[in-house]
Amino acid sequence: MLGRVLLQLAVVVTLMMFLSTAIFVGRYRLRETRVEWRDRIRAAAPITAVLAIVLLFNSVARQIVPDLSWMIDWNLTWAIYDIEGQFIVWLQSYSTPAVTAYFSFSYIYSYVFLLIFPVVAYFALSNTRPLRELLTAYTLNYTLGLILYVFVIAYGPRNIMPELVQALLYDTYPEYQHLTRQVNRNTNVFPSLHTSLAATVSFLAYRTREIYPKWNLVAAVLGVSVAISTMYLGIHWAIDVVAGIVLAYISVELAHLLVGRWSLSTWADGRVPSLETIRNR
Repeated sequence: MLGRVLLQLAVVVTLMMFLSTAIFVGRYRLRETRVEWRDRIRAAAPITAVLAIVLLFNSVARQIVPDLSWMIDWNLTWAIYDIEGQFIVWLQSYSTPAVTAYFSFSYIYSYVFLLIFPVVAYFALSNTRPLRELLTAYTLNYTLGLILYVFVIAYGPRNIMPELVQALLYDTYPEYQHLTRQVNRNTNVFPSLHTSLAATVSFLAYRTREIYPKWNLVAAVLGVSVAISTMYLGIHWAIDVVAGIVLAYISVELAHLLVGRWSLSTWADGRVPSLETIRNR
């Protein structure tokens, strides 16, 4: 079942990627990419390697994080519930089959597409700074998110109020349980990484709106849809979403500060970049 779900996900996202590349990136950028791809890979290789290491560490650490969290025993679930009450119940009161289908698609397909397409779009630019900022922001999201997951125990609305909050994604599309259980943990909902990563893409799309004006609008719509989907489907609290947006903002701002001012390649060579070099990056 997992293999079938992954195949379906791959097919849908690939089609979205081809369509978006044709609409937003354009032929002339792809022609330039065929000439400059080696230089662009070389420039992005250090942060790509760091991101890969962080993702690998996350996949291993997620298995032991719940045990560490319970040792610290900082459970914010009921504090979150006391603040926002039954907001998720109210939100789900507007559920319809069509709305559920849209937000289920947003949570699964739009989210994966949002993470992958900007890598292609920014790789198609001669200036590699947007690509390096994107990869750095991803790295910061996963790193800071994991730290928060270690310290904070928080169960989602569908776990705390199963009689009131519907698991709309799994009730409507039960096959997706095979996919989400590979990465999700019941105690790790604060902050919402779905929201933080989607918001990260939206923030960076806004910063590059002069290069990709249409993508800026699409990224904003998809980012908001993903954030709402996490609440509508009963997976996250509104506070988780707000925390995810804050995490995204911090990650994007830190990435903007770090890229160009601190380079893995120059550090490895024992060189300190000049101010003029930093400005040109």
